Order: sequence, then C-alpha cells, then structure tokens
Amino acid sequence: MKQKKLFFRKFKDRLIRLFSAGAVLLATGAMIWILFTVFQKGRDCLNLSFFLHPSKPFGMADGGIANALIGTVLITLGAAVIAVPPALLAGIYLSEYKDHQKFASFLRFCANVMMGMPSILVGLFVYMLLVVPSGNFSGFAGSVALAIIMFPVIMRTTEDMLSMVPYALRESALALGMTRTRTTLRIVCVSAKQGLLTGILLSLSRVSGETAPLLFTAMFADTWPTAYFTEPTANMPVLITEYATNSPFESMHTAGWGAAMAVTILVLAINLVTRILFREKKHVR
Repeated sequence: MKQKKLFFRKFKDRLIRLFSAGAVLLATGAMIWILFTVFQKGRDCLNLSFFLHPSKPFGMADGGIANALIGTVLITLGAAVIAVPPALLAGIYLSEYKDHQKFASFLRFCANVMMGMPSILVGLFVYMLLVVPSGNFSGFAGSVALAIIMFPVIMRTTEDMLSMVPYALRESALALGMTRTRTTLRIVCVSAKQGLLTGILLSLSRVSGETAPLLFTAMFADTWPTAYFTEPTANMPVLITEYATNSPFESMHTAGWGAAMAVTILVLAINLVTRILFREKKHVR
C-alpha cells in the first residue's frame, strides 16, 4: 500500500514537472519567435538616417522615426511624473498605515480592477476627459492615459516591496524616538529602494508600447513634438500601427518593422538594465 502511494506521488511530481517545463518552453519559444520575426523584417532599414530624420507623409521617401522617439520619451516621462508620486504614496499607505483596513481593502480592490482594465477603455476615458473639452489631441493627454495604467502597477509593487522589509527595523527606529513618518521614509523606503525602482522602471517599459490609449489621446503627427500640451504628438506605437496597417507602400511597412525593432530593443534594454543594476547582491562571509 505504501509503495502504491509512493508511486502515485512520484508520478504526480513528474507530471507537474513535465507540464511546468512545457509551459516554460512554450513561453520561451513564443518570445524567441517574435524577436526573430521582428529582427528579420526590421533590420534592413536600421541605419543612422532612420534614427535622425522625422517621419514623413505616406509615399515620401527617406522617412525616419526621430520625432516619434522624442515624442515617446516625452509622453512616457510625463506619465511617470504624473503617476509615480501618488502611486508610491498609495503603496506606502497600504503597507504602513493599516489603521483603516476596510478602506485599504477597497483601495486594493480598485487597483486590481484598474490592472485588469483594457487599455482602450483608459484611452476612451481620457479622450472624453481631456481631448473633447479642449478640442485637441495632445501628448499631455497621452501621458495622463499612460499614468492611469502605471498607477496600480506601481502602487501594488510598492506595497509588496515594503511588506518584505522586516518589522524589526520599524520597531528599532520607533524605539530610538523616530516618528512613524520618518521611520517609513528614511528606514523602510530606503531598505526597499531597489524593489521600488525596479517596479517603476518595469511599469515604464510596460506602457512604452501601449497603442490603444495613444490613438485616442496623443494621436500622431509628422512634425517634431514642439507643442506637447496643445497638438498631436508623434509616438512610436501609433507610428508602427499607421505604417503597418494603413500604408499601402511596402517601404513604409519595412519602416514599421524597423520601428517595432527599435521599441523591442528599448524594452529589452530597460528590463535587462533594471535586473542587472537592481539585482540583490549576495554578501560572501
């Protein structure tokens, strides 16, 4: 009887390991396939001129992605300025100030709903909130849309990272006479700074490729992004969409693949740099 039970336990263990390995191979294979396709189709147009010249209307030669790159940086940085401070404060509140559990649970529920919300709904919301009243698409409206997407990710990451800090540090700081706020900011947040920065950078890499919100807010323009608050702003996701789906010219399809390759390299670089710079260092005794 014991041997039979042991046999079934080993069988279940091997079966789970097999399914786990299969899932990893499937995910890795899909990622490699996507990367190979993007690099294969986009490598031909990657040159210095492609990164230094702005985009041009359909049918014109020698177009680039310089204006879209700058516009994407402006929109993403604007989203970070809007989302990061309140998201960090909300995460600190959920982790450190647990006097009102019902309110904290309500905030977590709202954050979970926001994390599962389709990004196109966020774009429509900001479209009705900012674009329709002002009568203009703008890079600022795009930043607001991306900030809404970033907010719950940073908030929950902050809560999780701060919750991993040992309570002994808090108790020691309070015992030395530090106030609760000072303990939170100078001891707890500093101890978890690597996790907080990692969460912020990963949220930035996530929204850098969002297209649906920008279609309803920032839109696109073949000009340099000089009117961030009042005019449509060029950006990489919408440029890729326009070149890949709306253009009848093969050269612009190739340029779209090149732009997709540039975005892929950017996102991969952010993820790799984040993991290298903020990885946990093992202290050898």
